[in-house]
Amino acid sequence: MTSFTVTPLTEHTGAEVTGLDFREPVDADTGAALNEAFFEHHVLVMRDQHFSPDEFKAAVRLFGELQPHDKKEHHIPSHPDVSYVSNDEFVNGRRIIPGETFHTDHSNHPRPPKATTLFAVELPSSGGDTQYVNMHDAYDDLPQATKQKIDGLKAVHAYLSKYSPRPLGYLSEESRRNLPPPGVHPLVRTHPQNGRKALFLNPVRMESIVGMEDDEALALIDELMRHATQKKYEYRHKWRHGDWVLWDNRSVMHQANPDYDMNERRYLYRLMLKGEAPA
Repeated sequence: MTSFTVTPLTEHTGAEVTGLDFREPVDADTGAALNEAFFEHHVLVMRDQHFSPDEFKAAVRLFGELQPHDKKEHHIPSHPDVSYVSNDEFVNGRRIIPGETFHTDHSNHPRPPKATTLFAVELPSSGGDTQYVNMHDAYDDLPQATKQKIDGLKAVHAYLSKYSPRPLGYLSEESRRNLPPPGVHPLVRTHPQNGRKALFLNPVRMESIVGMEDDEALALIDELMRHATQKKYEYRHKWRHGDWVLWDNRSVMHQANPDYDMNERRYLYRLMLKGEAPA
């Protein structure tokens, strides 16, 4: 096995990986150890990487199979299967900050992506952090009565909920036609690798809870979101050049921060990995 170091970043979420250049082949034992670290820490931060789009794609496959993005037009030129996020998109005169407000990615799909990953290409001089909250710990800390109330409930996840706290970027007619029908997923899911239960929430996409009036459903979602986004569950990532960050959508919610000079560019490569139907 190649020598490398995994250092926890908080007591509950996030670990820093150093000592590996992921442009080089990774042996099976190292790959298995990295995947175990991913299931344990939920967010991996691989420092000091230097990727072309193709090298990034090859490195990400160490953790699973790529899942296409809904926005087919949001790709790096000449690399249609490598997406990007940036702060230079406007819709109706409003700047769109991809990832603003806590959420989990593509939860409208019948099999949402198990992981999302970003590689920093251009960063503002300060700000633009990404926050992650541990949904396993958030579930564990709920009162027993709340656990009993929500354990059997399922929510409907549409591409853009009519109750979403923010708009999403432009979606072409072709991309819209290719969207799956809304996904129906449990509010509490069990992680297939680490075996832990987690809250599965996304106000951007959750449109209703099956068998509940909307007012009651929205109040419950708001209550669970306020609980899950407490600082005690958070790892806040301050980006550095060369950071490759991978996170488990089954274990954490995340949000991007628009707290930087918008005259400066924030541009990152983005890929997702195929997951399973939440259960």
